[in-house]
Amino acid sequence: MSSLTASGLSRLLGEWNVGATPGYRELADVVRLLVLDGRVALVTGSSSGIGEATARRLADLGAHVVVNSASSVEAGEAVAASLPVQALYVQADISDQAQGQALLDRTLDRFGRLDILVNNAGWTSVVPHHDLDALSDEVFRKTFDVNVFGTWWLTKAALPRLRESPDPNVVMVTSVAGLRPVGSSIAYAMTKAALNHLTKLLAKSCGPVRVNAVAPGLVATPWTADWDAQHAGVAAVAPLHRSATPEDCAEAVLSLVRNTYVTGHILVVDGGTSLVL
Repeated sequence: MSSLTASGLSRLLGEWNVGATPGYRELADVVRLLVLDGRVALVTGSSSGIGEATARRLADLGAHVVVNSASSVEAGEAVAASLPVQALYVQADISDQAQGQALLDRTLDRFGRLDILVNNAGWTSVVPHHDLDALSDEVFRKTFDVNVFGTWWLTKAALPRLRESPDPNVVMVTSVAGLRPVGSSIAYAMTKAALNHLTKLLAKSCGPVRVNAVAPGLVATPWTADWDAQHAGVAAVAPLHRSATPEDCAEAVLSLVRNTYVTGHILVVDGGTSLVL
């Protein structure tokens, strides 16, 4: 959309006679696809998995996208290069406050605005809940450094620029582990519970910035590729009989981004698993 934006098309559509205009419905479909035309989205942890799927869906809707990862540089650059919009890859570990600020600065230097922040970056290590001694202080701190402190620092730094947007959005990617006593470790579950509560606190205090969260159950990502038993267990009991895909979670993120009257909501994406377990 170069000379005519999605919003401009929407106004034109409102002036047309729906039944009498050839191609109206086809053009309306295009407008719906480009509802984020010209917006700028920063998606942390987006070189693969849920973050990559979210970056791709945002781009499909017309948003310019900043792709990020702490490592996986080649993968992140490849994602950014493949998007059908203006895109930028920035390597940054958000658990380092200075790197998180640099990520935000690079975004603003390139695009001059920020409309959507998707806090997807996270870290975990599998530690059985009953084995408290195995949950070392090092693992505990790193889990909180990335998942809580990094997310907090970046969101706090981004809020002043988000407030300049016509529809500012923050979406946290959390987990059902933040709602129920499950998850890859006790530390991981604690961090996701913190993010779920942070979502509500920010939504209450920082309007008109909308702050929501997507809380997935088990997701089929490269990180869980060898979790055959867990995926089979979910498929056996979940009403929808499978684990989530990154695309399922990305669609949930987009539903929260697009609904302009939803804030403080935690959207569970687990195929109904939490209803039966």
